[in-house]
Amino acid sequence: MNSQVCSAINFAEKYALFSEQWAPKVIAEMNDYQFKVVKIEGDFVWHSHADTDEAFIVIEGELRIDLREGAVVVGQGEMYVVPKGVEHKPYAEREVKLLLIEPRGVLNTGDQDGERTAKNDVWI
Repeated sequence: MNSQVCSAINFAEKYALFSEQWAPKVIAEMNDYQFKVVKIEGDFVWHSHADTDEAFIVIEGELRIDLREGAVVVGQGEMYVVPKGVEHKPYAEREVKLLLIEPRGVLNTGDQDGERTAKNDVWI
């Protein structure tokens, strides 16, 4: 029997397994969607995802998601869904721990490539 079937996923334990920022780690899959934990601090790059929405759930801290028409502040215990095709740029003044929900294969930098593009499909 699969051990994941008989145990809950503990966010604190997963976050304790890594220190790097802007590098999402997969902790579960549901159908074709992945649940990814990530730590972020500072400014990201402007990007969009042409084919999918992107869900940001703040586990700890406060996230600002800059949009071309304004910004959304997402606090601990809150979430925001960026619609597909909408350009956005996450920012965290202090370290934020996030849970991302997105289809398998989605790059963290969407349509932009560069030094912030993380290796995809890394499980912890």
